[in-house]
Amino acid sequence: MKELGNGVRFRIRLIGVLFTLGFVLVTMRAFDLQVMQEQQWDERAERQHQKVIPLTPQRGTIFDSNGEELAVSVDVDSIYAEPRKLEDRTDAARKLAKALDLPQRVVSAKLKGNSNFVWLKRQVTPAQSEQVKAMELNGVGTIKEPRRFYPNSNLAAHLLGFTGLDPKGLEGLELKYDKTILGRGGYLVMERDALGRGIGAGSPQVQGATRGHDLYLTLDKNLQYIAERELADGLREAEARAGTVVMLEPATGKVLAMASSPEYNPNALSRYKPQQWRNRAVCDSFEPGSTFKIFLMAAALNEAVVSTTQKIDCENGSYRVGGKEIHDHKKYQKLTPAEIIKFSSNIGSAKIGKLLERKAFHHYIEDFGFGRQTGVDLPGEAVGLVRQPEKWFEVDLAAISFGQGISVTPIQLTAATAAIANGGYLMEPYIVERVVDSLGQVTMQNQPRLVHKVVAQDVAQLVARMMEMTTEDGGTATNARVPGFRVAGKTGTAQKVDPVTGGYSSDKRVASFVGFLPVEDPRLVMLVTIDEPKKGVYGGLLAAPVFSRIASQAMQYLKVAPNQDVPASEALPSLEQLFAEATAPERVKAQEVTSTEASGGPQMPDFKGLSYRQVLELMEERQLNISFRGRGRVIEQSPGPGVAIPYGAPVWVRMAPPS
Repeated sequence: MKELGNGVRFRIRLIGVLFTLGFVLVTMRAFDLQVMQEQQWDERAERQHQKVIPLTPQRGTIFDSNGEELAVSVDVDSIYAEPRKLEDRTDAARKLAKALDLPQRVVSAKLKGNSNFVWLKRQVTPAQSEQVKAMELNGVGTIKEPRRFYPNSNLAAHLLGFTGLDPKGLEGLELKYDKTILGRGGYLVMERDALGRGIGAGSPQVQGATRGHDLYLTLDKNLQYIAERELADGLREAEARAGTVVMLEPATGKVLAMASSPEYNPNALSRYKPQQWRNRAVCDSFEPGSTFKIFLMAAALNEAVVSTTQKIDCENGSYRVGGKEIHDHKKYQKLTPAEIIKFSSNIGSAKIGKLLERKAFHHYIEDFGFGRQTGVDLPGEAVGLVRQPEKWFEVDLAAISFGQGISVTPIQLTAATAAIANGGYLMEPYIVERVVDSLGQVTMQNQPRLVHKVVAQDVAQLVARMMEMTTEDGGTATNARVPGFRVAGKTGTAQKVDPVTGGYSSDKRVASFVGFLPVEDPRLVMLVTIDEPKKGVYGGLLAAPVFSRIASQAMQYLKVAPNQDVPASEALPSLEQLFAEATAPERVKAQEVTSTEASGGPQMPDFKGLSYRQVLELMEERQLNISFRGRGRVIEQSPGPGVAIPYGAPVWVRMAPPS
């Protein structure tokens, strides 16, 4: 009996020890789960009860050199639905399809099934959003998402580029600096039960979004406007297919303006063909023609194979090289190097090329930046075509000496000419001045970058003086003169290659002019090209006048004082007068395009007193292309309120800070 009692006590003690041990283990596990791993399990529980929908990231703003907005992100409504909450899906699909301008079958397909969340239409117009909100449908809501807008419509469109719905950058600076501009996308959080059904009556919450960095450009919005307007006028007068303008600051390589035509509006991308999106100033190449003679001359003078007083026989206008006949547009006898540039003699240039020889000339061509990318911070830059000197025959050397058998891009030709203006120093062109984060801190600052020295300073000054002679009486570029300033430049007229025959086209040409001013202290260098003109072919008649008009206004805008007396008959109008002329009724009428829309165009809303954002919203709602002047609230507009907008006419609003 005593032994039995001892056994019972042992078992009781064993069970007690095991129970105590188990209790301790359970307590330790509970402590671990509830205290040590509390955050981890809370996050798991939260994920089980939440549905996360990614939202569009917000891109940073692109500003010009004066802080004017060129590309902005504006919050607009996106429409979503929670099909399980809809009482009558068929009726809802019918109403929503009409309001959102979508096929009813598309909306019906989205509302079918047991999905807890579907996008109906993202980034809708303000009018569409108001219609949806007015329906007060249970299970249909709106969320704010950023949409990219270009407040100046067509202005600098080729340079800025555009984005997709993502909104990933697809062209221009938007593509080149996509990772910098693009912020971190937020996400939409919705509560749900264990079966995935939405719970709670509150609106979905937006979390985690961050704004991208801002870009500040070297480009000046006002110079860009002048360049685009005058290029458009020049193309219209010449009945040309396309054209470009590239304007650089020679001492730094800053891009001040870059215009391409035909133009497009990135706010209404679907209306344009992809070939219209291309930035011709960077992506296209062409034979430079006689503009290339200035680089031949710089190389020859730097190598001392010719002197400034040397006379070169130009063979009375006809010269045979390698079995081919070379002609001048006039029958010249003996000319100095300066006169060869002034009168643009092909024969004189061919003879100088022969003196320089293949390898030396090719070396300078590469040193001036041809045959490679300039390094400008824009996507899609072409390199042109420069063949190796071993593949040059005698006639090739002669042709390249006056700009045939070689192709260059507009940005290459402008940067190379800037080296002449800059005393022989080649600078790398750039467009982004600095990058600023959302806190206003500068994260990147671009500085002028010297590529290398190409020719001696005295040689560059000699060539600049020769180029100035082309704008003097008897030269090929008298139409490039700017009253009050000394202008240096060179005309070019080049035949285009026929893609069918492989030879030169008989009627398709590129007329060009490249130059800089003032000669004694160059503030800008600019190239103008006119592609396939129908009225005339010569650069001196077509491109030089465009250069003159742009340069005249640019000198006023940059407040560069004339250093020569200006006759009263040549006095320039003020920028205010030029702007008034640009929007005068007779000019607007001249810009109209024959169209069925001309008589039934949209009416101009009353923008007076509206803010920048309000104007953008109304632009989107009415599908208008409006250019902005200034900042603040609208004080002036053209056309006036209620006036029908003629097709192709300029439409603008002027803004000023509230007094």
